[in-house]
Amino acid sequence: MNTEQLIENSRPFLNYVVEWKAGLQPLPLAEIVNGRADKVAVISVDVINGFCYEGALASPRVATIVDPIVALFKKSYQAGVRNFILPQDTHPEDSVEFESYPPHCIRGTRESEAVDQFKELPFFDQFQVMPKQSINSAIGTDLEAWLEAHPQVNTFITVGDCTDLCTYQLAMHLKLRANARNEKVRVIVPLDCVDTYDLPVSVAAEIGAIPHDGDLLHHIFLYHMRLNGIEVVAKIE
Repeated sequence: MNTEQLIENSRPFLNYVVEWKAGLQPLPLAEIVNGRADKVAVISVDVINGFCYEGALASPRVATIVDPIVALFKKSYQAGVRNFILPQDTHPEDSVEFESYPPHCIRGTRESEAVDQFKELPFFDQFQVMPKQSINSAIGTDLEAWLEAHPQVNTFITVGDCTDLCTYQLAMHLKLRANARNEKVRVIVPLDCVDTYDLPVSVAAEIGAIPHDGDLLHHIFLYHMRLNGIEVVAKIE
């Protein structure tokens, strides 16, 4: 199958995905909380300087989600939510992940720290920062212990970057963990609070990297989360 055949064969599906994403509706925070703020957690993955503002993997696209996430934090806190978790890349200098990606977010550098907009929140000291060493927030981190210690939490608002990497892995872990236990949970991904980077084929060839179509992968992985029972919404209002 050549490129033209693949595009033509996939056109109806791609049209479907684009129309689905364009038709996403907002979800009221009041409906999510529903008088039980203790059952809700907001988990923001990798909204750190190394993916937003500086370093080899910083992306202007990703930086655009910072303000919407800050707004979500504020609304959630005002609604009584106190479960805030920040899984964040914090790599050693010899991280084996650097065989796949350029060195980034090394422990002790500004790249590995939450963006300043998060730190300026008056309740930032209540956030649970969880260092991680892979694109999966649950492997080798404190997340599983936190989930076990908070069995009442059954609604997760999942935000951050990248849509097709760490955000996808996090949302899928939360949903599949519950499925395996035959437990009902809601995993909600607001569109305005997630994004991924773009690396065109021509640029990737020049720098010897793997290309990454941000728009296509953003759409496909949002759809794949939906396919697995994750609620993708336009925003939380």
